Amino acid sequence: MASIFTKIINGELPCHKIAENDKFLAFLDVFPLVHGHVLVIPKKETDYIFDIEDAELAEMMLFAKHVAKPQRKAVPCKRIGVAVIGLEVPHAHIHLVPMNTVGDINFTQEKIKPTTEELTAMAEKIRSQF
Repeated sequence: MASIFTKIINGELPCHKIAENDKFLAFLDVFPLVHGHVLVIPKKETDYIFDIEDAELAEMMLFAKHVAKPQRKAVPCKRIGVAVIGLEVPHAHIHLVPMNTVGDINFTQEKIKPTTEELTAMAEKIRSQF
């Protein structure tokens, strides 16, 4: 069965897209830790990130870097934190989380609930920094 991320890739579910190429997709997390929280996924469905071939994993991290630079310009923060948890969705993904404190990347904290309008505006704000 296709993961929710595969359904997003296939256009079966909507997303607030930040960037895309032939191998990877970056979009806003709809259950973010903080405003501007982005997910980077491979288009090839792979459950565990360390099952991705070395060269493709390196490309994925470079794609994440490509996204993090405009993300940091768009979202006031000290750093873009990087996390790989991999328990929520059986499809490898990297979290890019704007951080001002280490608590901003605490996955045990309650998620914020941005509106569709807020997500749309944030996606536009990040995309405008490319």
